[in-house]
Amino acid sequence: MLSRAFQRLVDLLPMPSLRVQRIIAFAVILSQAGISVTGAIVRVTSSGLGCPTWPQCFPGSFTPSTVSEVPVIHQAVEFGNRMLTFAVTLCAALVVIAVFRARRRYEVKVYAWLMPGGTVLQAILGGITVRTGLLWWTVSVHLLVSMLMVWLSVLLYAKICEPDDGIETVRVPKPLQWLTGFSSIALSATLIAGTLVTGAGPHAGDKSIEKPVARLQVEIVTLVHLHAEMLVAYLSLLVGLACGLAAIGMNRAIRNRLIVLIVLVCSQALVGIVQYFTNVPAALVAVHVGGAAACTAATAALWAAMRTRESVTAVVAEPVAQNA
Repeated sequence: MLSRAFQRLVDLLPMPSLRVQRIIAFAVILSQAGISVTGAIVRVTSSGLGCPTWPQCFPGSFTPSTVSEVPVIHQAVEFGNRMLTFAVTLCAALVVIAVFRARRRYEVKVYAWLMPGGTVLQAILGGITVRTGLLWWTVSVHLLVSMLMVWLSVLLYAKICEPDDGIETVRVPKPLQWLTGFSSIALSATLIAGTLVTGAGPHAGDKSIEKPVARLQVEIVTLVHLHAEMLVAYLSLLVGLACGLAAIGMNRAIRNRLIVLIVLVCSQALVGIVQYFTNVPAALVAVHVGGAAACTAATAALWAAMRTRESVTAVVAEPVAQNA
């Protein structure tokens, strides 16, 4: 009943073209990736508790207040990040409205609803992170869910670009699909190891002496090596995948996405090496998080290109005239 009522409501709006749907879906990707980067900026500027309560910024106020204990810059950074949640929510809401108004297939609608649902989940996780005083594992979960939302938003964009009446077409053999899946698992392991490095690293999100942020009590060099080894495994699987695809032949979409992905992973590795030898400068942390989001998006795009829906145009041959 609610679904029918919602459909009748959105039917009052103008019909969005496919181009408009793509633009909105792309904005969803940018917003999901962008807020993960701004979250990293909050952490490296020690502004994680610039708004020490949630959902309010300060007790009795949803906006920053003049409090001597919390520097104004920290309040501004944290509050600004919270305000970006409205942009993420707006994009998520618009994509739901667009696909329902266009009466897209059920699969597209499910992916669209995951956007506002994930945004609500992220807001709750953000509140837990603040209320627990930036415990390292809450920050890790918060970032990992951000990467998951980037992955899902890319798949949503791919689904929107496909015709609803198309026929599912498999572009690569099953073994190479499995290899792509394994590379995605390796990416997940790399991201998890990276959050562990963050949990033990120098950027805790707050520098309070009275209430220091609890950190992961593991030697950071050990975690860095674990993170690096996961990245090497991920890159090795991608190289193997590239060799397999080159051997059987691949279309231009898959080739281009694979090249972009490998370049991004190598660039991310370079950033990580520079971070290690320069004592993890704050600016590079934000760049590294942005690179993680880019690698996640590129891996999702490659995965989506291997199984697509294609339009099939029936060609009806004209009858051949018989000789008299």
